[in-house]
Amino acid sequence: MAERKVYFDETTKLLQLEEHMYQMVEVEDPQVFRSLFPYDEIPKIAFNDRVVPHHMPDDIWITDTTFRDGQQSRTPYTTEQIVTIYDYLHRLGGPNGKIRNSEFFLYSKKDRDAVVKCMERGYQFPEVTSWIRATKKDFELVKDLGMKETGILVSCSDYHIFYKLHMNRGEALRHYLHIVEECLEIGIAVRCHLEDVTRADFYGFVVPFCTELMKLSARYQLPVKVRVCDTMGYGVNYPGAVMPRSIPGLIYGLRVHAGVPSEWLEFHGHNDFYKAVVNSTTAWLYGASGVNCSLFGIGERTGNTPLEAMVFEYAQLRGNLGGMDTTVITELAEYYEKEIGYEIPPRTPFVGKNFNVTRAGIHADGLIKNEEIYNVFDTDKFLKRPPLVAVSNTSGLAGIAVWMNNYFHLPADRKISKDDELIARVKVWVDNEYDNGRVTVITDEEMVKVINEACELLGREKYKNED
Repeated sequence: MAERKVYFDETTKLLQLEEHMYQMVEVEDPQVFRSLFPYDEIPKIAFNDRVVPHHMPDDIWITDTTFRDGQQSRTPYTTEQIVTIYDYLHRLGGPNGKIRNSEFFLYSKKDRDAVVKCMERGYQFPEVTSWIRATKKDFELVKDLGMKETGILVSCSDYHIFYKLHMNRGEALRHYLHIVEECLEIGIAVRCHLEDVTRADFYGFVVPFCTELMKLSARYQLPVKVRVCDTMGYGVNYPGAVMPRSIPGLIYGLRVHAGVPSEWLEFHGHNDFYKAVVNSTTAWLYGASGVNCSLFGIGERTGNTPLEAMVFEYAQLRGNLGGMDTTVITELAEYYEKEIGYEIPPRTPFVGKNFNVTRAGIHADGLIKNEEIYNVFDTDKFLKRPPLVAVSNTSGLAGIAVWMNNYFHLPADRKISKDDELIARVKVWVDNEYDNGRVTVITDEEMVKVINEACELLGREKYKNED
């Protein structure tokens, strides 16, 4: 065995010992990590305290799967809806293309028509990419449409290789490499989707496979990207967690052991264990330039990483928005609810109707004194969503005053105080409602009616919403 070499790493500025080359390990029986994934028990999170360094790439971005994974769990979008959403994504991503690409199915005429119309927009970002079946015929379809890149499913856990494909590891590896090479031969860059990687034999299959992918890329002088698919949501971000559940370990291993550059690495998370967002952020921190997301997290089973969440994760990590226009997020939410008929759960961060609404009187009192006390950031500035209160039996005078000021968009010189007689009269009505057995919050329509009735009694001008 050749002796490993010491070399100087230009990134860390440290001497490093050359890593071992990992060969594919053929097995007679599938390695399903039964100690970690006992099907009749809750999965285990084990630790060996092996940690890897942070390695945030110079540039990070978001990729979109709204029209691919996002369509697998809902009524398909119409062609017109796809084009409209694509326009929104272009505006949201901004001039620097922080939403780098968007992937499309090509199975139906409707999807292909949408691809053509989106490409006709002429946007540099999001680049239109595809998701196809792994056949020569579909590769030609991608080429005919003028697409530069396509995604290919390459399932990599023994659960899939043995039980779904009915192959062994060697057969699967040769099959995948043949498909990728066929695609590269006709000039299409490839994005390999490592399905179920958080249950795969990382060193015995994933690293050797990705090493071969990098060799093909070098031979054909075309990118071969690698999407790290946490298909079942088993990934964890905890330092020292064992493979294959460790997101830091997966990203580090693909960079260092398989030689996949950060700009060709992206993470695709599912939310089965509520970890899609934190795992996506972790992938950025440890060396993946891309995180793959779906609008509002709509996707298979519990959904994907919400795209809007990663917009704000980007801003928190970088200290700026990279040119993204976050107000488009609110426009998208309104479009989904009003035009598409999709009901966003009301407590969904950033987009749910109640995400910055308080019902507690003591919180409302804090808001009226200084909204920073109970609002995560200036939601009016970034989302056109000022903080609101829902009026109930716990809102108190302050809650009613905050509701009025925000609902009617009253400027600073016209804001109403909780000590105003008008507020006292409205509170009497609210208290009577709950004294008589009401259990629901007061609706906006009821509040407007009661406020304007009180204005009449006090001889004041009535209020109206300027929207």
